[in-house]
Amino acid sequence: LGVLFAEEGSGDAQSLNRTQVTQPALFAVECALYQFWKSLGVVPDYVLGHSIGELSAAYVAGVLSLEDAAKLVCARGRLMQGCQPGGVMASLEASEAEVQSLLAEHAGTVDIAGLNGPTQTVVSGDDASVSALISHFDQLERQTTKLTVSHAFHSFHMDSMLDEFRTIAESCSYSPPRISIVSNVTGKLA
Repeated sequence: LGVLFAEEGSGDAQSLNRTQVTQPALFAVECALYQFWKSLGVVPDYVLGHSIGELSAAYVAGVLSLEDAAKLVCARGRLMQGCQPGGVMASLEASEAEVQSLLAEHAGTVDIAGLNGPTQTVVSGDDASVSALISHFDQLERQTTKLTVSHAFHSFHMDSMLDEFRTIAESCSYSPPRISIVSNVTGKLA
């Protein structure tokens, strides 16, 4: 709570910009919101999450205990913080197909990080390649936004953490979901 509600500009408030702090903070808020709604008698029929929200959804659905979910969240934040710095992310007013058609020019330097809608695609990777994509869509008078992030999340920049994260994930206990989980990749039940 001290970090989440820290005085603007303070060291605690600035620590929220570090993913090893941001991710547990997001998880804490998401789980607290679930517990709040549950206390009012509101229980979901389905859950869905993106990024850290996937772990929150797994906890809410009963796949992970709070302890195991928190262990994964904290490890994920710590490991991601230690990944290759210097990458960037951007939100582009463009379809997946439009972005995909340009990726060959930037092979191995940028990835599609998220599809937030039919014409809203997030890319992540090396600064030069992401900047070139921003420039391309700016010239088409499309909306583009360079995201304020410390790393190129959801890209090859995160690959160095995968083995250690897998080891930690394998140390957790998993249960069948008590609430149906929707895959954020397929849109179908997971």
